[in-house]
Amino acid sequence: MKKLLAAISHRSERFQTSVSYIIIIVLVICGVSIVHNLINVQNEAGRSNNKVPLDLDHVREILLSNSNEETRERDANCRLWDCVNLYKCGQKGHDRLTIYVYPLQEYVDEDSGKTVSILTREYYQILEAVVRSRYYTPNPNEACLFLPSIDVLNGNLVKPSAVEKALALQNYWDNGENHIIFNMIPRTDGYVLKTDRAIILGGGFDTWAYRNGFDLSLPIYSPTQQNIADLSAKSTHLPRRNLLIVVLPNIYPKYHNQIHTLFVDNPNEVLMLDKCVTHTKEFSIKNTMHCNSSRGKSVDYPRVFEKGTFCLYCHSVNSDESDLMEILAYNCIPVIAVDNSVLPFEDVLDWSLFSLKIREAEMHALVKKLSTVSHTKIFELQRQGRWVYHRYFKDLNAITLTALEILENRIFPHKARSVMDWNKPDDNYRSTFNPLFLPIISPKAQGFTAVILTYDRVESLFTLIQKLALVPSLQSILVIWNNQNKMPPHLSSFPTISKPLKVIQTRANKLSNRFYPYNEIETEAILTIDDDINMLTTDELDFGYEVWREFPDRIVGFPSRIHVWDNVSMHWRYESEWTNQISMVLTGAAFHHKFWSHMYTYAMPGNIKDWVDQHMNCEDIAMNFLVANITNKPPIKVTPRKKFKCPECTNTEMLSADLNHMRERSACIDRFASIYGRMPLRSVEFRADPVLFRDNFPEKLKRFNDVGNL
Repeated sequence: MKKLLAAISHRSERFQTSVSYIIIIVLVICGVSIVHNLINVQNEAGRSNNKVPLDLDHVREILLSNSNEETRERDANCRLWDCVNLYKCGQKGHDRLTIYVYPLQEYVDEDSGKTVSILTREYYQILEAVVRSRYYTPNPNEACLFLPSIDVLNGNLVKPSAVEKALALQNYWDNGENHIIFNMIPRTDGYVLKTDRAIILGGGFDTWAYRNGFDLSLPIYSPTQQNIADLSAKSTHLPRRNLLIVVLPNIYPKYHNQIHTLFVDNPNEVLMLDKCVTHTKEFSIKNTMHCNSSRGKSVDYPRVFEKGTFCLYCHSVNSDESDLMEILAYNCIPVIAVDNSVLPFEDVLDWSLFSLKIREAEMHALVKKLSTVSHTKIFELQRQGRWVYHRYFKDLNAITLTALEILENRIFPHKARSVMDWNKPDDNYRSTFNPLFLPIISPKAQGFTAVILTYDRVESLFTLIQKLALVPSLQSILVIWNNQNKMPPHLSSFPTISKPLKVIQTRANKLSNRFYPYNEIETEAILTIDDDINMLTTDELDFGYEVWREFPDRIVGFPSRIHVWDNVSMHWRYESEWTNQISMVLTGAAFHHKFWSHMYTYAMPGNIKDWVDQHMNCEDIAMNFLVANITNKPPIKVTPRKKFKCPECTNTEMLSADLNHMRERSACIDRFASIYGRMPLRSVEFRADPVLFRDNFPEKLKRFNDVGNL
């Protein structure tokens, strides 16, 4: 042995380095193998217990009080581009998210002698889901994100100061950069865990604490979901015995009087549960509960949810309540009455497709609103909710993999699924998003029909007709003469153009006449345009039609507006200021499919159409509501132009000159939202411009040269 050591000592320095590298690699491989097997074996061994004991042969004890390392405060300003080192992602050809899971370790607080965090069965399931997924890497040098094996799922069961020190001891912590922490149940005492730059995947977020685009809102998982049998298809297709179910003990006391009033006024529709007794608990969430109902009978919770068509989800007394997941598990339609909540996975899931949302101030009128929901709408909400639950929420494996895919979409946006793909059921029935089922690009040969609504501005009308006739994609022009007291000019006095032109005099002066499905319209595309919008160029109109061909189910146009919520007046407000966000495109200059003219005329909800005609206002807002409600998509603004009124037109000639005009349009949004039972308008920061529009290229290389600026 001495000779062997002497021989080795005379080896070159290069050889010594090589041997050291080999030993390190072997140890790393062995360590990863042990961790992987430990997770799987201990997970299997501990499935029958709520808390899984650790095998101390494979862990190290750390006395936290001897450590000088501390985590800094949670960085409230973190965003993906400044608190995540994206250069660690996509290394060595990995065009996907890679996650390294720290080896299992036990951390002991020297002061109390207690283990900082015993791993629960739920956290083992999360670790197992990550390790078995395509995102896992055993090599920390290839990892994009790091996941500590420290269980902070339930913030109320851990000692914050000790956990914060334990996080700081992680080998690759680096102030939390590129780390993810699962914190499903936040603390009830308001304490915010000091996690510095780490991404929090948690439940119970509100809009004040949520770092948009950085944190990720998770559902609060309930172990009782594992015991919920798959409901039969028949039970999801029809309204159920009770219109609304409310679990009173889970709701803030300040709402109790309103809920009692709802029950007293509607005893046959509302089932109210009170005086619930919990028998067992797992993961600090109720497992079996019996409640006294408002009708004098004891019912099982949460099984009672299967008796309701709608179930109220409101501010909860306890932060660890999992009502929302249990409501979805029993295919009850959630009625969400939390103004500032961040719903689980709302970055990608459209909750309006399988739930209803009301403002807390409107809770007194809840039953009245729910009674107006049609059976067809109930069926669609139940069907979508059933699919979303089984696809994304049914167990911890589904929740974990969904969360990781969302993180991957953020880091590798070029591979991300669209919001439509996230919300589109992958079974055989057709999606409810868009009833048109149009081709991706509408046939170009048809062109578009320009429908001009006019009253008595002949000069500006003739100017507009002359400009429209020069647009290559124009098929024909239809002039809607809305003045019954004066005949329209004779056709011989109209400008001579090469395109077909026809004039129709209406029987009544109504703004809705612009959307009537006239037999003279033979094209799929319709350009609705006011007679004073004569500043648009030929290239702008032609480009607008090209954009519509790619999005034939949307409103595509030029002037845009936005709706905003006013916290002072507690009403919606119509906003015409120039912003990057839009939610409406005014039909004074916009393309739409002729299908929407039929829907506007014959299938407009409530009395919206009659109200518009009586008040001579808001027909464009009504059309935007109609399209957004059916498609769940925002409109598309084209070109940067923001000025649309001709300089020759005086304000006294325009409807918008009325001082009450803006006030009425704000009232329109409130009225329409009330009729629809929700706010269907979608805000978006998007604008379509021609290729090479702002590039420094010769004009002859650009297809649409004459596109106006601001």
